[in-house]
Amino acid sequence: MSISHIPRGFHSVTPYFLIEDGDLFADFLKKAFDAEVIDDHREKGRLVHGAYRIFGSIVESGETGERFLPREMAMHLYVEDCDEVYEKALAAGGVSIHEVMDMPYGERSGGVKDPCGNHWYIATQMMDMYPDNDQGVNDQ
Repeated sequence: MSISHIPRGFHSVTPYFLIEDGDLFADFLKKAFDAEVIDDHREKGRLVHGAYRIFGSIVESGETGERFLPREMAMHLYVEDCDEVYEKALAAGGVSIHEVMDMPYGERSGGVKDPCGNHWYIATQMMDMYPDNDQGVNDQ
């Protein structure tokens, strides 16, 4: 049996968050996005590597230390109901960047900053934004 070069359930591009507080980050992901914990590897109580499934995609994280400094990131997250997920993200400790609104490029979205400083642009496609793209993830 051969092993794939990509771990099961992952895509070739996987966001990796460098954060100061792994528990704070994981708690936000679970409350805001119903994240499923895939991996929670710790050494001396410190999160060395975490992986979380969010709406069918996986993100990873690790607490910072001497070698790596924390970095804020921005993520674009497509969901079925952006209004509902936006409200859940706020209730989970996020701060609004901008309220949910219809965008001129075909989606409805709102922005939330998580407790670790990362931006989440939570969106629902309202029209077929890329009709000529026959390589969509949902088509595989």
